[in-house]
Amino acid sequence: MVIGILVSIIGMIVLIAVIFINTSPEFGSKSQGERLVKIKASENYKDGKFQNLSETDVSGDMNYVKTLSEYFTDGNKVPDWSIPVNKISSETISKTSDSTTKITWFGHSALLLELDGKKIFLDPMLGEVPAPHPLLGSKRFNDTLPLAIENIPNLDVVIISHDHYDHLDYGSIKTIKDKVAHFYVPLGVGAHLISWGVAEEKITEMDWWETISFDGLQLTATPSRHFSGRGITDRFNTQWSSWVIKGQKDNIYFSGDSGYDTHFKEIGDKYGPFDLAIMECGQYDAQWPLIHMMPEETVLATQDVNGKILLPIHWGSFKLGLHSWTDPIERVTAEAIAKNVSITTPIIGEAVTVGEAIPTSEWWKRNE
Repeated sequence: MVIGILVSIIGMIVLIAVIFINTSPEFGSKSQGERLVKIKASENYKDGKFQNLSETDVSGDMNYVKTLSEYFTDGNKVPDWSIPVNKISSETISKTSDSTTKITWFGHSALLLELDGKKIFLDPMLGEVPAPHPLLGSKRFNDTLPLAIENIPNLDVVIISHDHYDHLDYGSIKTIKDKVAHFYVPLGVGAHLISWGVAEEKITEMDWWETISFDGLQLTATPSRHFSGRGITDRFNTQWSSWVIKGQKDNIYFSGDSGYDTHFKEIGDKYGPFDLAIMECGQYDAQWPLIHMMPEETVLATQDVNGKILLPIHWGSFKLGLHSWTDPIERVTAEAIAKNVSITTPIIGEAVTVGEAIPTSEWWKRNE
């Protein structure tokens, strides 16, 4: 009797999960037609999936039971206060200067880049939870965003690094899609956007080392060491990328998500130096060392790409790893000082202006 009830409950859970995955738009869609043809023609696509440049075991030595247990222990993984946010206005953004390069961090890996008078949003994940359902993820650390998503002004470009939920958010895309002139994404990611109502002609999918011009800007999709997937069976179906964004005066590097590897040095040799290197720093663990960098590697990667200033991202907004929420910024700032690497540490919503304002406050030290 008891076994029968348990089997029925498990069966119901599985059925609900299957229905949810197959009917919820958050999971996106698969490429078809010419987009699928381009994917299959990529030298980075082999045996039905995208590959990293180096052999990469994305699961590492993970002990799933131990990891799950540690995830739900305290360990200062979430701040016990609403971290500070600098509020900005849409009017301020709309007055983008042609001569000023400004970057505003919206938390995690979401950034607004103002370059050569253009407004470029990188990984605009502005939702509350990085998951396909609010019950499946941890809430954002801060109570408010620098600017409400509905108040974001028209954007020239949106750039996506890959399709994980903490970088590509269904609700955010649905809200801003009609304000965006063009989306630049890795191969395969366009199918998600099309299924969410983005006009196909507004989407350009790019393979590693491809370069395209947009109204005077030069955009290049470059390698990263990571993986992709939004469901249970679609891992490696879409590509993951870092990006080079070159303007008339300033040159910006955006790492996306990446483990440390030789691609950083190759990118630096081909496209550096960079006036600002926006580098992932967070959600790492010794169990998955190949797909996310330790903070010390973040500094090393900045040196590899020849970045003049390091802006650490991918921390300070969500609990996605096992470390304390301040561990990334404490370790990366210490290593940057030790290696004589210039680093900027803005409050969420505080602008970094290349050549002018480089914030360096230790705002995460609440009681010091």
